Amino acid sequence: MPPGDRDGTLECRPVAPERLGDVETVFAGCADAGRCWCAFWRRERRDYNAGTRDGSNRALFRDLVEAGETLGLLGYRDGAPVAWCGVAPRAEQPRLSRSRNLAPVDDAPVWSITCFVTTKAHRRTGLLRPLVTAAARLARSRGAPALEAYPIDAARPLGSGEIYTGVLRPFLDLGFREVARRSPTRPIVRLDLTRGKDPI
Repeated sequence: MPPGDRDGTLECRPVAPERLGDVETVFAGCADAGRCWCAFWRRERRDYNAGTRDGSNRALFRDLVEAGETLGLLGYRDGAPVAWCGVAPRAEQPRLSRSRNLAPVDDAPVWSITCFVTTKAHRRTGLLRPLVTAAARLARSRGAPALEAYPIDAARPLGSGEIYTGVLRPFLDLGFREVARRSPTRPIVRLDLTRGKDPI
């Protein structure tokens, strides 16, 4: 079984208006996700901070989904939504460009994986690899030449709230390579999507 299909029970689908309720289900068990709504890299800091209190981050998410924008993937087990992977063009997430550690390494129109959210009962059950595999396939189908991610590479054990971007080892196992490291624990890794028929 390919490493990306480690959990064959997970079905991944791009978010769409009819699946907004499923996003609510996944985010409901994570306070950070319920405030962020994948707005952190899209909005100015002041607007983002206000959005965590007034609900405008959530409203922006819904508006973008209803407008047909790609924001990420939902993972389903036995028909129930259990996980989220935020994946979208890097250019649509302007705060990445202003980040000291995660700023672009070049001008390639790559896509970026920015977060993972998993319902409590399904954490630490091997969902990262199938989510990353699905994200790579989605990005490739939309013409992206590469997929980036920003995992944590720390020597100490990490809590679930610290690893929302994933940890490094699974990305390397799936064929990503490190292309930059501007801080000791936060590499930028990239998967080339231009080779072959299947990205992973």
